[in-house]
Amino acid sequence: MKSRHVLMLSLLLPLLAACGPKPSTDTTPTQEAPAAPATDASATPAPEAATAPADTATAAPGESGEASAAPNSNPVLPPQGPAPVAGTDYVVIPNGQPFAPLNGQVEVVEVFGYVCPACARFAPEVSSWKKKQPADVRVTYVPVVFGPVWAPYAKAFYAAQAKGLNDRSHDAVFSAIHLQRALPGEGQPPTDPATIAQWYAKQYGVDAKEFVSLMNGFSTNAQIARGMQFAKNSGVEATPTIIVNGKYRITGGQTYADVLRIADHLVAMERAQR
Repeated sequence: MKSRHVLMLSLLLPLLAACGPKPSTDTTPTQEAPAAPATDASATPAPEAATAPADTATAAPGESGEASAAPNSNPVLPPQGPAPVAGTDYVVIPNGQPFAPLNGQVEVVEVFGYVCPACARFAPEVSSWKKKQPADVRVTYVPVVFGPVWAPYAKAFYAAQAKGLNDRSHDAVFSAIHLQRALPGEGQPPTDPATIAQWYAKQYGVDAKEFVSLMNGFSTNAQIARGMQFAKNSGVEATPTIIVNGKYRITGGQTYADVLRIADHLVAMERAQR
């Protein structure tokens, strides 16, 4: 199923755009044209070529797809701006569960897709925001599959995670697709896993054959299925979507900074409850 991109503009500030089809009930990882998620929070006004991510990477290793290199030592600061309004800026997810055990942290998940232009524009904002978070905030990236072009990149995310590369490669993949055009994007035929593996080999010195094996492995398929199920259960309908502690799905925000302001408030709410 071909994904659709929506860019809604207001008179002064562009509303956030989103990538992806409505979720289906099928979350099987081995199928190349799945259904599931994406969020109501998504794009910024600047042109894609100027706003797509730099090679600053943000994802991190770990079975859950968490994005964290070393624990941050940043202080806990109060959120800025007006408090978000339930039903407008965010929704409470019925029976919502975190993507991974919290272990005393507050989990912030970004549901994303590498071929999604809105996700590419959001990526540097999330990367910068993540670096400012204190040690009790865990940022996790969860790739989803909306169609054949999305599938190999979701597999590459988990293969890179297995190799401990995502801290360096996450933003670089966005850049390769949306800025450099070194990797195929939306509207092009599905990318052969070997092509993506060759790119990772050139950039990071991995063994291309091993990388393809990781992309096609059982563990990778299982992790994609897990992410798809999480997105479906969380009511995700477009990418990018931000979900806090599995309880709150952000639906408001006029800019990316505004989306992350809402996230700051929800994190503070969860920290206070904890």
